[in-house]
Amino acid sequence: MGNYINNNLIKDEYLIYETNYHWILYFNNIFLTLFTTGIYPFLVSKYSEFGITNKRLIIKTGILSGRTLELNLSKIESVNVNQSLLGRILGYGSIGVIGTGGTKEYFVSIKNPLEFRRKFQEVSN
Repeated sequence: MGNYINNNLIKDEYLIYETNYHWILYFNNIFLTLFTTGIYPFLVSKYSEFGITNKRLIIKTGILSGRTLELNLSKIESVNVNQSLLGRILGYGSIGVIGTGGTKEYFVSIKNPLEFRRKFQEVSN
C-alpha cells in the first residue's frame, strides 16, 4: 500500500484496490525519457497512488508538488475508461472520475483501468 493512502485512512476505512501508472509511461514522452534516462517517469510512478477504499476514492500524483483527489464514494457519479487498441493489449488506459457538482478529473497511462472501474463499481453498490 502506498504511503499517502496508508497515512490518510480514516477510522474503519481499509484499502480495497490500489494501482499505479503503467510502464508505458516511460514511452509517452520520448524526448523527456531520452534526456532523463527514465528517472522522471520512474519517480512519477513511484510517488503516485490510485486507491479505492471502502469509503473513498484516493488519488495522489506528483513528485515535488503533489496533487490529490479524495472523493467519498457516494459523491462520484461515474468512473470512465478510455483505452486504445495498444492499451487493451498492454493493459493500460485513461480513467476519468466525474463527481457530483461537476468535478471532472482525468488520469492517463493507468495500469489495469478496467479493473480499477470494476472495483469501484463493486464497492459503490
